[in-house]
Amino acid sequence: MKLSKLIAKADCKLVQGSGDIEISDIVYDSRKVVKDCLFVCLVGANFDGHTFIDAAIEKGASAVVVSEDVNIEGISVVKTADTRKALALISSEYFGRPSESLVTIGITGTKGKTTTAFMIKEILEKGGIKTGVIGTLGIMIGNELTKTSNTTPQSYEIQKALRDMINKGCKCVVMEVSSQGLKLYRTDGIYFDYGLFTNLSHDHIGGVEHASMEEYIECKSRLFKQCKVGIVNIDDKVTPTILEHNTCEKVENFGFSESAELRAKNTHLISKAGYIGVHFETEGNIDMSVDVDIPGKFNVYNALGAMAVCRHFDVSEKNMYDGMSEVKVKGRVETVKVKGNYTLLIDYAHNALSMENVLETLREYKPNRLITLFGAGGNRSKDRRYEMGEISGKLSDLSVITEDNSRFEDVMDIIADIKIGLSKTNGKYVVIPDRTEAIRYCIENAQDGDIIVLAGKGHEDYQDKMGVKTHYDEREVVRDIIGGEV
Repeated sequence: MKLSKLIAKADCKLVQGSGDIEISDIVYDSRKVVKDCLFVCLVGANFDGHTFIDAAIEKGASAVVVSEDVNIEGISVVKTADTRKALALISSEYFGRPSESLVTIGITGTKGKTTTAFMIKEILEKGGIKTGVIGTLGIMIGNELTKTSNTTPQSYEIQKALRDMINKGCKCVVMEVSSQGLKLYRTDGIYFDYGLFTNLSHDHIGGVEHASMEEYIECKSRLFKQCKVGIVNIDDKVTPTILEHNTCEKVENFGFSESAELRAKNTHLISKAGYIGVHFETEGNIDMSVDVDIPGKFNVYNALGAMAVCRHFDVSEKNMYDGMSEVKVKGRVETVKVKGNYTLLIDYAHNALSMENVLETLREYKPNRLITLFGAGGNRSKDRRYEMGEISGKLSDLSVITEDNSRFEDVMDIIADIKIGLSKTNGKYVVIPDRTEAIRYCIENAQDGDIIVLAGKGHEDYQDKMGVKTHYDEREVVRDIIGGEV
């Protein structure tokens, strides 16, 4: 594609060279430069792409996009105020503006984005609408998952994924839109058909993420300046602020509130061997009963959000019911089939707050025993280990302490730190450093009515020890221990 066409929709100006040159690809990492590509100089907290221009030219880049004055010769130079914005719009053009050929759904909020995204996918696909997902677990098209480094990937990767989805028959995409993704313009160039707000709590404040809660909220609110229909949780106190400057053609809401357009009522927990979930009924925009195969009353909000979106599609109530009752989210209180009258779950909880949320939720199901297997990451804060030990000691009937990505630390040193937190409680615990043997212990000693949580790894499929990552999927480990398929 000619450079002039690529930059036509972006707020850019060609300040040197020709716009008639053919561009082979768009690259923002100098290590990935290919001949005749356009190199976009991004600026981050710890790097500046402008310092890699010479390296990019040496490798064959034929044009660069910059946000500051540069003194280079023999190459086309495009200048813009913000290279991240430019990358998003240029990437959209390069891949043929793929978002215009898909129904696009963006989800923002502190919690629930991943679960809600997969609920929507499950319902739509039950209705015969092939749907891709971009989010925390990666890029999913059908059953094919490609891992990404961010919840909302860089704009080039998003646009490429959207084109791939179209090529593979997708009609719709659900995207987790993080506050960082919005702050860094990764979703620019996409005008979402539906924008969904789940909730907001104090998170991602400080460091290189957000300077304040106000900035965090403002970044979240940007989704509602780039979507046609806004769908929001009416019960969240931040919702009015999120919507304050929205440009949506229409705004809808959901929640438990009497004023909610889609309301939940008669909520109760469902618990049986190998299955824990939640039941509720809806009224307002949809009147039906729903069973969700994911524990916790907070998942009613996720389900309501998914239903509020899906009612705009050609799907039946049966599609909604089946989608909710069968949805699985890898590593998010994920039920694993076992041969016994107990429940085994895999969850990504790897800090005190997420562990507390999961364990308090599971305690509501009144298990015979709540058994929590966990470790802590090496080369990370010791405080996190103390806190996790204390939370598990308070909320578990038995803690099984083991390894979890010990990295360059001795696993026994990490376990010693966890035990410091446990010592503040009366909680019972056992130490089994080898994670596989720890899982085996939990399974072989399970009693009727127990809930066992394998915490920390979730969707991960590796162990990281001494700089070496080896394949490790807890589902496979459980299958090998109990024998047969899981």
